Amino acid sequence: MAESEWTRIFNIKVSNLRKGDSWGLEFDDSIVPNSPKFGWEQYIRNTGARFRCSRCGRTWPSNRVMVVFHMQLKDGQGVVKVRRFCQNCKRCYNAPMERPSVESDNIDILMESLMEKIRIKCYHEDLGKRNRPFRKLDVNNPHEPSHCEACRLGICTQN
Repeated sequence: MAESEWTRIFNIKVSNLRKGDSWGLEFDDSIVPNSPKFGWEQYIRNTGARFRCSRCGRTWPSNRVMVVFHMQLKDGQGVVKVRRFCQNCKRCYNAPMERPSVESDNIDILMESLMEKIRIKCYHEDLGKRNRPFRKLDVNNPHEPSHCEACRLGICTQN
């Protein structure tokens, strides 16, 4: 799904946060997992998505798509930076890393969970433990760590 869909859903969800604060969503492929900058908080979550090889056109689903959010609230201005981890085609030699295409319902679930994390980490609310599961895709092949950017960085949720 295009970044505009992520932003659209984010803006709907963020409108329910504390009035007077403004929040923005930025896509940032330079985010380093488990190393948020000073004053920033982190949330890592996996979801289901599809990929398409820009070389051969092959498509594949994955339920091991990692998304890292870094967030900060300062003087009523909130920023969330997001990085969606890529995978590459197992059939093409030297295949480029491809961005995931996440369906709207899974973006909605990601953003709902993100809002809970913002309320906990930025507004210090006690919400208890909740985590709505994402909608899994039909996947016929095992996850392949050698083709997963998140596995290469050691943050994939593969068991």
